[in-house]
Amino acid sequence: MAARTPPSPDVFRLRRLEKPEEFRHVEDVERRAWGLSDEPPVPASLERAFQDHGGLVLGAYADVHLAGFSVGFLGWDGERLYHYSHLTGVRPEYRNHHLGLRLKLFQREEVLKQGLDEIRWTFDPLQSRNAQLFLRRLGARPNGYKVHYYGQRSNALDQGLETDRLRVVWSLRAPEVEARLSGRFPSAADDAARHARSSAIVTTAASESGLRLPTEVAEPEGPSAHLEVPFDIDLIRTHEPEALRRWRHAVRDAFRAAFDLGYVIDDFATVPVEHERRSFYLLSPGERSSPTAAAGSG
Repeated sequence: MAARTPPSPDVFRLRRLEKPEEFRHVEDVERRAWGLSDEPPVPASLERAFQDHGGLVLGAYADVHLAGFSVGFLGWDGERLYHYSHLTGVRPEYRNHHLGLRLKLFQREEVLKQGLDEIRWTFDPLQSRNAQLFLRRLGARPNGYKVHYYGQRSNALDQGLETDRLRVVWSLRAPEVEARLSGRFPSAADDAARHARSSAIVTTAASESGLRLPTEVAEPEGPSAHLEVPFDIDLIRTHEPEALRRWRHAVRDAFRAAFDLGYVIDDFATVPVEHERRSFYLLSPGERSSPTAAAGSG
């Protein structure tokens, strides 16, 4: 079968899913988005239950085809209710159309209609494109690091890696979030200046392949710090696969050191350094008890 030509972004239609076959289509998109083989997707019957009992199963359609989805449910931490966004996925052929952004913005609208003002989720801190979307564009903020959160997984994105995750909170009505959603961001000059005056937590060097690999992890110092991650983890996976574990452990140690000293992650930026685009979490001192670096679930 010939591949469909992806449409322009303005033709995507976003809505809550309703019919049994629509929930089954989510299973197919999940398989494609994560490269699932032996690992089963979230069952359609469970998605139906989420949708009818306080959760949200949202779809983005290109014509009659499901191009992307978001699945989440009500969460409770003992003090407040929030929406937990479990999965957001896009078919490979519909990437690079900002569809992940549109799904998160639509999710925000639907969660606010429910009377909630917070969404939480986790993501792999080595995925710089996700960090750029979640932290930079949406204004979500990490508040914990989870070591090997899901255990061993066989999907294409996690295979061969321990499943460490950053836990983030998206405060939907916070002024800083409103500012990001309205398009107000630090300038490229601001990012470059902050990077230049920040202490490095992860030091990297170019390997023989030209890709950057971690060489040292240090504790953050002073009023600003930066934590480097791969600009494109897929390039590491393709050309330096043996270095994936090296990156995982360096970034894990760096986040633990930063959180133990009370630093918080307040932004993410891609900065040209000596004509090379590099990706950094940006940190500043905060309340020592705010973030948590945990080895278990939560």
